[in-house]
Amino acid sequence: MPIDVMMPFYGEVAQFRQAVTSVLDQRDGDLRLVVIDDCYPDPEPAHWLASLTDPRVHYLRNETNLGVNGNFRRCVDLVEADHFVVMGCDDVMLPDYVATVRRLARQHPDAAVIAPGVEVIDDRDQVVHPLGDRIKSLLTPRTSTEPVVLRGEAMATSLYHGNWTYFPSLLWRTAPVRDVGFRPGLDIVLDLALLVDLAARGGALVHDPTVVFRYRRHQASVSSVQAVDGRRFAEENAFFADEARRCADRGWSRAARAARLHATSRLNHAQSRALATAGRLRRASPTA
Repeated sequence: MPIDVMMPFYGEVAQFRQAVTSVLDQRDGDLRLVVIDDCYPDPEPAHWLASLTDPRVHYLRNETNLGVNGNFRRCVDLVEADHFVVMGCDDVMLPDYVATVRRLARQHPDAAVIAPGVEVIDDRDQVVHPLGDRIKSLLTPRTSTEPVVLRGEAMATSLYHGNWTYFPSLLWRTAPVRDVGFRPGLDIVLDLALLVDLAARGGALVHDPTVVFRYRRHQASVSSVQAVDGRRFAEENAFFADEARRCADRGWSRAARAARLHATSRLNHAQSRALATAGRLRRASPTA
């Protein structure tokens, strides 16, 4: 059962090399790596990929810049395997990632998505525990020995309280994702929208806490930049209001209430505003 690792690329070249290397160094190497270059101006990444001479590596360059949503949608269009990952070009797979998610997919063949354990790193590859990720950890469903399986309203309710998953680490089953697709026009919550759309169609999410993936958290990310100028929260507020209405129409009262509250999004907004205010005060201080 091969796995397609789709990697939309537009970013820092050294971290991109690290991400690619982590994929190719998997202990279970039955995979295909497809890099989709969204018109990055530096030709070095393409030249470096060609120098690898690894038949599992495929490189495509978009004719025009598609942006986050458009490039993710193209990734799904290009998938050939039954399961795939849309991995960040700055993230890192630990050596047993593919073996772990493949085992979970075999154990749960009807699952729409597999969510393995993740640790967060910074720009220097150090494991970090920012407040937002500590909250994610608290919201993550607990398990003893067996993976947690969520579906339907329970799955949606859990994710509306706070999206505790890490999108680049998720293994998706191709057929249901193609049936649903990414919603157009979303850049920040497109992964959450896909997850709850799968839940609405009866899809299941399987979570195993075994840490096999490193997600990079840094200030240059799309979500971090948009959090500062408010676009992130405008998108989130509109999304959750729409979701509350959809869930109410579906008769999912608990999910509708969780969507209306979207407590974690509100907390992130408050934290970002506080940090932005503190930054302005430091810059304005004559002793800063």
